[in-house]
Amino acid sequence: MRPSPAQGMVSGFVPSGWTRLSTVSEMRAQERRAHRISIVIPVFQGERTLKALLQEIEVLTVPTQTADGHEFQVSEVLLVNDHGPDRSDEVIRELAAAYDFIRPVWLSRNFGQHPATLAGMASSSGDWIVTMDEDGQHDPADIGDFLDVALRAGSQLVYADPVNRPPHNGLRNGSSRLAKWVFATFLTGTAEGVFQSYRMILGEIGRSVAAYAGPGVYLDVAMGWVAGPTAQCPVRLRDEGERRSGYSTRALLSHFWHMVLSSGTRALRMVSALGALFALGGIAYAIYLLVVRVTSDSIPQGWTSTMVVVLLSTGAILFSLGVIAEYVGVAVNMAMGKPLYLIVGDPKDGPMGRPGHEGPGAP
Repeated sequence: MRPSPAQGMVSGFVPSGWTRLSTVSEMRAQERRAHRISIVIPVFQGERTLKALLQEIEVLTVPTQTADGHEFQVSEVLLVNDHGPDRSDEVIRELAAAYDFIRPVWLSRNFGQHPATLAGMASSSGDWIVTMDEDGQHDPADIGDFLDVALRAGSQLVYADPVNRPPHNGLRNGSSRLAKWVFATFLTGTAEGVFQSYRMILGEIGRSVAAYAGPGVYLDVAMGWVAGPTAQCPVRLRDEGERRSGYSTRALLSHFWHMVLSSGTRALRMVSALGALFALGGIAYAIYLLVVRVTSDSIPQGWTSTMVVVLLSTGAILFSLGVIAEYVGVAVNMAMGKPLYLIVGDPKDGPMGRPGHEGPGAP
C-alpha cells in the first residue's frame, strides 16, 4: 500500500550524498520516501529564460539530498501560460515535448501572476509546492534549503529572504520596501518584507488555498489565513539579464491595492480613525478661531474658513466611501461567482488551432 504524502514527509530516510539509484526497485522505494516537489512557474515573458531555467531544474528530478539529510525530488514542473506578448506558449510546448516532468497549464486569457500561480497550485500533486519566477532570478538549487528550513522550523510556509538587493532600479526597490512596510505595520501586523514570489508551501495547504481564494484576494494573504507561522530561507537573487519586467507602474499600484483590500478589516478601522482625526482637527480649528476672535481684531473671513472645513470634511467622506465601495465591489464579484482563473486545453490542439475550410467542397 502506497503511503500518503504526510507519511512520506514523516519517514526519515538519510542516504549519503547525491544519489542516483541503479535498480528499479531501489528507485521506487526511494521515490516513496523522498519529498515530492511540484514547481509552479507562471509564464508571461519566458521565451528567453525558460529553457535555461528548466535545465537547472532537471538535475533535481532525481532523488537529491539536502544539507540536513532530507531526500527530495522534483516530480513535476507546472508552466502556467498567462498569455504574454512573446512566444512563451511555443517554448512551453517545446519544453513539454523534451521533458516528461513538465506539465503545461493553459489559461483562457491573461489573468495576472497571482491567479496564474493559484491555477498551477490547484493543478499540482506534490507533497510540497514551490513557486518561482520565470526570469531566472530564483536559483532552483535553493529548494533543498527551503525544505530544510520548513522541517527544522515545523513551518508549512517558507519565504525566500534575499540577502542581496533585488535586481531592479532604486525607485522600484524603494517603493516595494515602503509598500511592504505599510502593509505589515498598518494592515496585517506580520513581519516586514516576508512576502516573496519564491516560496515553498505544504502541498495540501496550497491546493486548498487555490480552491477557496476568490477574485481580488492577494495570494500571500490567503495563504496566511491557514498556513500558520511562516519561516524564511536566506537566498541570493540573480540578475534578470536583459529581460524587461512585466510589471508597469499601474500594475504595481494595482498589486498593492489588492494587498490592501484582501488584508482584512483593518482598512475599515483606519477609515473610522480618519474620521475621528478630522473631527479632532475641526474642534482644534474652532478653538483657534475662538481665541483669535477674543484676542485680536484680525478675524479670518467666514467664507474662507467655511470652505476649508467643507472641503476637508467632504474629502474625508469621499475617501471613506471609496474604500467601502472597493470592499463592496470585491464582495459582489465573489457573490456573482466571477472566476479567478479558467484552465483550458492547449489552444493549438483545439478549434482555434485547426486550419479553416476553403469552401463547401473542401475535405
